[in-house]
Amino acid sequence: MNILLVIDSLCFGGAQRQMIELAFAFKEKGHSVSFLTYHHIPFFNSMVENEMISITCIKEPNYIKRLFKMRYFIRHGRYDAVLSFLEGANFICEFSGIPFRKWKLVVGERSANPGIMRSIKLKFYRWFHFFANDIVANSKANMDLVLSANPLLPRSRCHIIYNMVDFNRFRPADNYVHRQNRKTLLLIAARINHEKNVTGLIESLSLLNMEDQNRLKIEWYGGNEQQSGSNQLLNDSLALIRRMGVENIISFHEATPDITGIIQQSDAVGLFSYYEGFPNFICEAMACEKPVVCTRVSDMTAFLSHDPNLLCDPRDPHSIKKALSYLINLDSTLLREIGIQNRKVALEKFEREGIISSYLHLLGN
Repeated sequence: MNILLVIDSLCFGGAQRQMIELAFAFKEKGHSVSFLTYHHIPFFNSMVENEMISITCIKEPNYIKRLFKMRYFIRHGRYDAVLSFLEGANFICEFSGIPFRKWKLVVGERSANPGIMRSIKLKFYRWFHFFANDIVANSKANMDLVLSANPLLPRSRCHIIYNMVDFNRFRPADNYVHRQNRKTLLLIAARINHEKNVTGLIESLSLLNMEDQNRLKIEWYGGNEQQSGSNQLLNDSLALIRRMGVENIISFHEATPDITGIIQQSDAVGLFSYYEGFPNFICEAMACEKPVVCTRVSDMTAFLSHDPNLLCDPRDPHSIKKALSYLINLDSTLLREIGIQNRKVALEKFEREGIISSYLHLLGN
């Protein structure tokens, strides 16, 4: 098949990483694959181009002109199938198929933003799903939200396909040293924005007793202090850290396309978002046998139910503090047992070949 993958950009993001993994897998299976984007944020571009996969970016600031330029590109590309991720790209691809098309269209929902139900525009996007062959969400929570926004969608065209994980790449490290310097190293990999709840996390750190503060180190990949002038939330977060006196606990780093080794050398991973579609980073950490401290978002409650003490409420810093304190004080044996159970769940739910086959089946292979 000749498959076109459409997304806003190849920036640092979970949807982007998952689509890239699918692109590599489709190419391994002998299919022709290419990307179409409309924002030039080339975080992953070199990784894709190294695999000899082409990327076309239609950089048009005028939304209406962009819509028709992308429509022209898609309609004249002689594609057998189009797969899009995220609401803007989904709408463009669905519009491009009106009044008829010769390609199969599968659109991917990747966000469980509750704002969908309060926005006419976001609801409108979901009603356009009538013009797709199939709608895929990467969590039950995400699909429930889509069906609430558009209750007339045929259930037979709605599918839940979880994120896939490469278990050869994401696996426990032989050289991992447990709690170096007697500190629990907690890793976070996420962009600095409101829904990731950086403020709630910082406030929770100030609530920890001094002993727990001295035994915790958080490394957040996705923010860069040197760019704080162009990122007001990061700038505000750094000021709050200083004001709360927790500078020695949390540090921000630039995003990195190769997160594997960093996950493997951490003691645990964290996610404190208000909402998530389905967090790629958590799937990969589970595959590396890492305990996860996480807010009750997406389908995480079900996947991490074997230790509910590590789940917390994103709107309550005291709840986050309680989960962090529990993690810090876990003994080594239990910490390892939780990690082993997480990998067991990951192997069952995020198996690569089955997920690739599910997508190819929908795309018409």
